[in-house]
Amino acid sequence: MHDTWLEVACELPTELADILAEYLAGVSGAGVCVENLNVDAFSHSEIAHGPLMTVKAYFSAADDMEARLAEITAFLDDLAAANPGVAIGKPSVATVKSEDWSTSWKVNFKPLRIGRRLLIVPSWERAEAGPDDIVLSLDPGMAFGTGGHETTRLCLEQLEAILPGRPAASPPSVLDLGTGSGILAMAAARLGAGRVCAVDIDPEAVEVARENMAINGLAERIECSATPLDALDGPYDIILANILAEELVRLAPQLTARLAPGGMLILSGILAEKEAFVRSGFASQPLAYLHTAHEGEWVAMLYRREGGAA
Repeated sequence: MHDTWLEVACELPTELADILAEYLAGVSGAGVCVENLNVDAFSHSEIAHGPLMTVKAYFSAADDMEARLAEITAFLDDLAAANPGVAIGKPSVATVKSEDWSTSWKVNFKPLRIGRRLLIVPSWERAEAGPDDIVLSLDPGMAFGTGGHETTRLCLEQLEAILPGRPAASPPSVLDLGTGSGILAMAAARLGAGRVCAVDIDPEAVEVARENMAINGLAERIECSATPLDALDGPYDIILANILAEELVRLAPQLTARLAPGGMLILSGILAEKEAFVRSGFASQPLAYLHTAHEGEWVAMLYRREGGAA
């Protein structure tokens, strides 16, 4: 594995960034990125783009960069010729180490208090906790979920509101669909849940979640895997689904089928403008809509499966 890479960066108008990124993806053997400072964005639709963007491609230090730069410069010249009047910068080259671009985002992740008792602390930081605080140590790696995003906070607040009201003698089972860093599953376990199942379609996210669970002493308490929703058993007393609105609607029948009678369903990852879309998508399910929580441009919705106690 290479410890040192060559980074080729070019600034150009936002509307041309995807064209350059696609080209660079074909010539780089180590990846391409579009510079963005939002380290916990939930989806591409929420990222505010300025008039200019910087596209970066990475190459092995052993690569023939003189030839690569000649190819890239020729492509940029053709792109400029096809778009008269636009300003496209010359490519620059810098040497970077792997840790420079895999861990530099950590400077923006600080201890965060959510709800009444939850305290999310980066694994490389220390924080003073109160006697009733539930502290979760977290290293999200490349997975979504530091607690800083509105969708994650809304889920955690809903979860904290639900779990204390459950009988201690029969702790509820919880499914965390799209677990990301594992933050919601770990919070559920610490808040008093019984069986906790965390799943994600991204194997890297599953690995990150397992590492975080081990850091918090929860590896034996939480089932963490890439098992598809339709292959999971159940039912679950609480289901957390913090994914995109379109996926929530698509999965509505499966989510409902795995929710126990009287069970609670927390839906998040929903832009406020798509609340009606999700409400309509779940209208045919045997669920009682309870309420919607708002934060910024995002909402989380709470449902209860019919057939059980309120």
